[in-house]
Amino acid sequence: MSIFRAPHTDAVTARHFPDGFLFGAATAAGQDDGAADDVALMTELGLAAYRFSSSWSRACPDGGALDQRGVDAYRRLCDELLNAGITPWLTLYRGDLPEPLAAQGGWANRDTAYRFRDYALGLHEALGDRVPVWLTLGEPWGPGGLDLAAGPSTAHHRLLAHGLAVQALRERDAALRLGVTLNLTVATPADPASAADLDAARRVDAQFNRAALGPLFRGSYPEDFLQDAAGLDLQAHVLSGDLAQIAQPIDLLGVNYYHGAVVSELAGDPPTPGAVEPPPPAPLPPLTAVDWEVQPDGLRRLLVAVEAEYTGPARAELYVTENGVASDDTLEPDGAVDDAERAEFLHSHLGAVLDAVDAGVDVRGYFYCSLLDTAAAARSDEGCSGLVHLDESGRRTLKRSGSEYRRIITARTLAP
Repeated sequence: MSIFRAPHTDAVTARHFPDGFLFGAATAAGQDDGAADDVALMTELGLAAYRFSSSWSRACPDGGALDQRGVDAYRRLCDELLNAGITPWLTLYRGDLPEPLAAQGGWANRDTAYRFRDYALGLHEALGDRVPVWLTLGEPWGPGGLDLAAGPSTAHHRLLAHGLAVQALRERDAALRLGVTLNLTVATPADPASAADLDAARRVDAQFNRAALGPLFRGSYPEDFLQDAAGLDLQAHVLSGDLAQIAQPIDLLGVNYYHGAVVSELAGDPPTPGAVEPPPPAPLPPLTAVDWEVQPDGLRRLLVAVEAEYTGPARAELYVTENGVASDDTLEPDGAVDDAERAEFLHSHLGAVLDAVDAGVDVRGYFYCSLLDTAAAARSDEGCSGLVHLDESGRRTLKRSGSEYRRIITARTLAP
């Protein structure tokens, strides 16, 4: 049995997904150049939706007006998707800034938030008739939580950009479904009897999760997070009206979940946000090719908590917008790609989603990430994450995990 199997997989009967549950896949900006080939693969998989990211620097190279040449590829991709009956989901930002804006301080410059609003409106002019679901930011903090080293202004201005874009798009087109995606995690104290380890888990939750969820859904930063980060003077960057702007009502929240973390207070170091590590004596979950802890049940715990505290009261839909694993694939002599660990990871995490549904959580859909490998990943020693193998010539091959996902989608059932 794979080390990626989860405890819930001892079920002896098939489990069914709710009516209307949306199955999709996601990629980041720069992975959409083979649009026609990729849409054919999506159709083969049976996907109902595809989440992709636009590149701000590609769409607006000078940081101002939209470059029509920069959005032509997105138009073509959306047209291909719609012709295939696949709903486009667009994420506006995933980490790249136009060079002129970066030269002016990037996200540390408050004006960047307003330029992001203009960028969102410009893309809506180009794609508003094609894209029904718009996500402002993909992981406002990035995969490492709130980037404290980059300064509190950077984090706050990204959230402000979200609020400005949501308001502007809502006023422009009330039919749009608007939201944001957050990279969230679950921290488990290495020693539940240790006050220090419990506090380490609390600080990770504050930094990685509640520092974004609080402003977005409650219009405030968590008090314990502000105390943890007191030396960073975050509140100096929060102007009157900012938090109300950030807390614009949204239609949906996307949860990106890749791993949990067993955490412990670093011995001898002063407590700071995120200053945690798994202690060597603690039994750890299995690790991926990039040393992330495989914790399927963390996804269930996360979905239950997020709906109870945030999306439920706000009546916002809840989706898993990214979930995936880097692992070592085996390329067979006949060209087939065996990625048994990824197939097990997919199965166990979809099982965790169903566990959340069984607990009463209204999870509306799941997007595996990534649809494709990148050629760079295939050459690295960090493993690949795609359902589809991509070689250096551009040839695409559906992996074992892709076949498993197709089977699940077709049957709308998770086998025991």
